[in-house]
Amino acid sequence: MSFLTLNDVTFSYPNGFTAVENVNMSFEKGESVAIIGQNGAGKTTTVKMMNGLLRPTKGDVIIEGLNTKDYTTAQISRKVGYVFQNPDDQIFHETVKSEIMFGPKNLGFSEEKMNENVKKAAELTGLESFLDIHPYNLPYSMKKMVSIASVIAMDTGTIILDEPTAGQDSIAIKKLGSIINALVKEGKTIITITHDMEFVVTNFERVIVMANKKVVSDENKRGIFWNLDILEEAMLKQPHISRLSNTLNFNGKILDIDEMIESLKKQQAKKGQRKNDNNESYKQVSEIL
Repeated sequence: MSFLTLNDVTFSYPNGFTAVENVNMSFEKGESVAIIGQNGAGKTTTVKMMNGLLRPTKGDVIIEGLNTKDYTTAQISRKVGYVFQNPDDQIFHETVKSEIMFGPKNLGFSEEKMNENVKKAAELTGLESFLDIHPYNLPYSMKKMVSIASVIAMDTGTIILDEPTAGQDSIAIKKLGSIINALVKEGKTIITITHDMEFVVTNFERVIVMANKKVVSDENKRGIFWNLDILEEAMLKQPHISRLSNTLNFNGKILDIDEMIESLKKQQAKKGQRKNDNNESYKQVSEIL
C-alpha cells in the first residue's frame, strides 16, 4: 500500500462548482513530487484534501492507512503538514521561536522534543540567528522560511509546499532545494505545487500535471517537459533551456544548461571541430543566451 493515496477523488464546493474530478494519485514514503498546472487546474484543492482541510465529495484519501473521512483535521495534521503560499496566512506569534514551537507544542511533544525540533527546523531553514525576532519584522522571503520551519518542526511524515518559490530570490530558491533534499533523506514525503518550471527540473524527478480538474500526466520530468501536447493541454511552457534547445534544434531532450553544453560539444565533435573545454562551451552558450 502506498504511503498516501487519492482514490477516484472528486471535490465540489457548496455552490455546486466542481474543482477536482475523479483524481487518482499515490505517493511513497520518502518521495518528492511536483504538481504543476495553470491556476484553476485543481492543484490546491487536491492537496488540501491530503491534509484534511477539505474532504472529498466522492472517493477516498488514505494517509498511512487512515481514511481522512474518519478523522478530524487536527488528527490528520499529525500526518500531513501544509505550508501555505502566503506566510501571512500562517504566522501569528510574536517571535520566530514561538511560531516554530507552536505546532510541536500543540501536538503534545515533550519539552525536550520541542526544543530539539525547533533547533533542527531553524538550522535547516537558516533561522538560527532570528529566533527572538518578531516574524513580521523579517522580509517576505524569510517569513516564508518561518512558515516552512514551523511545519518541519511538527515532524509529519508528509509535507506539502504550496508555491514555495513565490517571492524568493535565487539564493532562497537554492536553499529550498537543499531543504527538500534533506527532508527526503530523512524519509519524508514532499509534495510541492509550483509554477516555477526551473525549480521543478532542478529538484524533482517525478512530475504530475493537472489540467481541467484532472490529472493529465504523471511521469518523470523529461517525459513531461518534452511532451509538447501535454504542456499545451495544461497551458504550460518548457523550462527556458529546453525551449532554447528546441528552437536551436539541439540533439536530445535537454532540461538544463549542462545537458545543453554536452549536446553542443557533441555537435562540434561530429563536425570535426576541436573539442572545447567546459569554459569554452559555457562561453558559447552564454553568447547564444
